[in-house]
Amino acid sequence: MKRNGSSSRFRQSITTVLYPLFFGILILVLWQTQALHAMLNIDPFVLPLPSRINSIIGESLPKIMTNVWATLIVAVAGLLLGSLFGYLIAIVATVFPKWGAGGLSIVTAFNAIPIVALAPVITNWTKDVSSDANIRSMVAKIIVVLLMCTASMSLNAYRGLTELRPFSQDLLESYAAGKFTIFRKLRLPNSVPYIFTALRVSVPLSVISALVSEYFAEYVIGVGRQIRENIVLGQYPTAWAYITVACLIGIVMYAVLIVCESILLRHRK
Repeated sequence: MKRNGSSSRFRQSITTVLYPLFFGILILVLWQTQALHAMLNIDPFVLPLPSRINSIIGESLPKIMTNVWATLIVAVAGLLLGSLFGYLIAIVATVFPKWGAGGLSIVTAFNAIPIVALAPVITNWTKDVSSDANIRSMVAKIIVVLLMCTASMSLNAYRGLTELRPFSQDLLESYAAGKFTIFRKLRLPNSVPYIFTALRVSVPLSVISALVSEYFAEYVIGVGRQIRENIVLGQYPTAWAYITVACLIGIVMYAVLIVCESILLRHRK
């Protein structure tokens, strides 16, 4: 019985990978043969062929990597700071339940603000942070990503800190465990899966937030800014090259998260 269960899970994991892979290959074939252009009635200049996009990436790789690192620093820094800040909010909400609901509601309200509305406001607020435009832009972009990632972590971490297994807290209290011991031995370990649930949302959101915030930044660097500049100049093949790179950033970051989750949670049922 256990053998059949493991084989069914293996087949399910294989099909989970194969179906999206097959669909992606099909889209690429239709795209490269210009069948996709015919179906959507799009000119190849506006939607360049994958081979053209790949050649541009190869030709401009050093410049592209400079912008990739700028975007990656913003996304990762904002993700880490936002996740840490969100987890601290969840801890405060758990320790002080009367304030918890109100604080989490305010954090959720921040998450409802569109990024395109928040990014220019934050850019204006940080104009006096430094005389260096690069530093000002970096701070503004990281703050935008931080705010976008805080809500998901705070809400999910709060669930992990408060939604305990039945009678587990009563059992520890029966052994005369204090609040700090309960928090360290029960609440913190229970919140770990919820942290990864939050990160599954925050990782793609951090990349999107970084790209959008770069549209409004003072300093002209980053994948998002290059997408904008090349579209304005009518350089659609180059813009699509940066769009492809932006997709790869999100995919790689999400894949790293999944690997870390499978390693850290492999012993959990």
